[in-house]
Amino acid sequence: MTGVAPAAAPGLSLKRQLLLWLLLPQLVLWLTGALLAYRIALNYAEKAIDQSLSQSVRSLARQVKPLGSGLLVDFPRAAQDVLEQDPQDRVGYMVSSPPGRFVLGNGQLPPPPASAQAATGEPLIYDSELAGKPVRVALLEVAYGEPEAPQRLRVQVAKSLAVQQRIARELVADMLLPLLVLGLVLGVLVYAGIGRGLKPLKRLQAQLGDRSDRPVAALSPIELTQAPQEVLALAAAVNQLLEAVRRSLSQEKRFISDAAHQLRTPLAGLISQTELALQETEPAALKQRLAKVHAGALRSAHLVQQLLALARTEGEINRQPLDMAALAREVAREWTPRALAAGVDLGYEGADSLMLLGEKLLLREALANLIENALHYSGHGASVTLRVHAQPGEVLVEVEDTGPGLPEADRAKVFERFWRASERQGGCGLGLPIVAEIARQHGGAAAVEGVVPHGLRVRINLPDRLTPA
Repeated sequence: MTGVAPAAAPGLSLKRQLLLWLLLPQLVLWLTGALLAYRIALNYAEKAIDQSLSQSVRSLARQVKPLGSGLLVDFPRAAQDVLEQDPQDRVGYMVSSPPGRFVLGNGQLPPPPASAQAATGEPLIYDSELAGKPVRVALLEVAYGEPEAPQRLRVQVAKSLAVQQRIARELVADMLLPLLVLGLVLGVLVYAGIGRGLKPLKRLQAQLGDRSDRPVAALSPIELTQAPQEVLALAAAVNQLLEAVRRSLSQEKRFISDAAHQLRTPLAGLISQTELALQETEPAALKQRLAKVHAGALRSAHLVQQLLALARTEGEINRQPLDMAALAREVAREWTPRALAAGVDLGYEGADSLMLLGEKLLLREALANLIENALHYSGHGASVTLRVHAQPGEVLVEVEDTGPGLPEADRAKVFERFWRASERQGGCGLGLPIVAEIARQHGGAAAVEGVVPHGLRVRINLPDRLTPA
């Protein structure tokens, strides 16, 4: 039993795949852009907070003035209200001297990390925590006192990072909301564009669907006047396939018609001769009838062989490197006994070795048909010469005989199927058409010309694709 392969499960439609590959990267880029925008907004907000803290700590430090060995704190209530005006984001400040010993402020602020070294007169900004919440702290140390008794004053101002995060969120929202709207508009345009771009494929599908109930030989080419290049290329490929199928069916029908037409006559003759032989009582007459039956059977077998060879030449061929000169000599040796029996001198002239790309079996068939045709029509006492030689870009194969030749008016007919130059027994009118078809399959051509003073020369030109142009 022959199993039938299960149909492949349908995957995503082309439209969905295009939408996926166009919109998914857009979404990934949008999310990546949102993350980068948030990081950039945090960075700019941090710079703004650091600048504000630096100004605040310097202003506060200016309000603490050394007085002898003590300090004069000129910190009016108005300045304190400014620092503490935002109840959701209070600014912490502390003055300590020596550093760490609380003097003034609205809370104990965390010291700087051990790895951070504060330089006198330059603000140091660092991250820390206050009451479990992240804060940004600016620290400024100032030297005061007498030279013999130097002292240091530390001023700290802290601000919650909630403001930084709020600013970053507002910036990101202001940036990404318009981008989100643009992304949605772009998605709609992409969806509409894909639908419009796939319309030629739908028209192609509709045209192919309309042809599903027609015979293959009656299928007309697909016509798309306006379509993208890719769809036009697909339609052209389908048209080429349809043309190949039509040509193949036409060749098959022609082969069947030719075979039926050509086999009808010899088979009818065989039946007639067999019926007459069955009625004969004389051995001599019976032998004569059987001889005619044998001749008819040989002709039918030869006709079938030629028809099969003709059908074989109409298929695809597989070219391989081969030595055409060696093949010609080999075929000539095979036909030498038949040439001697027919009283014909068969010889070979040409190159010792000549390589080309070709189908060996078909080229052997062509050479055999050329020699057989020459032996059949040249007659007793003639000579037949097989030549193989090179010309620029091609290989020339010739079979020349010194027989009676062929009138110029009939030379154009020799490559027509079933045309015969005479009713001489043995031919079926397919030898030279097979030669012409084999030459065409190899990208070459066949031709016939007369020979002075008499005779005929049949030539095939085969491209030499092994030689660089």
